[in-house]
Amino acid sequence: MTIFVTIEEMAASLSKLIDAVKDGQQVVIVDQNVPFAALHPVHLKRAKREFGALKGQFHVGPEFFEPLPDDELAAWE
Repeated sequence: MTIFVTIEEMAASLSKLIDAVKDGQQVVIVDQNVPFAALHPVHLKRAKREFGALKGQFHVGPEFFEPLPDDELAAWE
């Protein structure tokens, strides 16, 4: 269901309209009966992480495990 509101109605009942969006409704804001903005629920897909998915796509050389030089260590302090 879509709810149409003016800017004034939006300002007066923002929390109720946000609750409506959380319940799956869309809110369309109109100015002189012309729609110009909409609030709607956001459905984010979260991909399942798979251990080892990047295996073989990059290489970490042995220099990565060498101690940092003193000047670089000092910069972190």
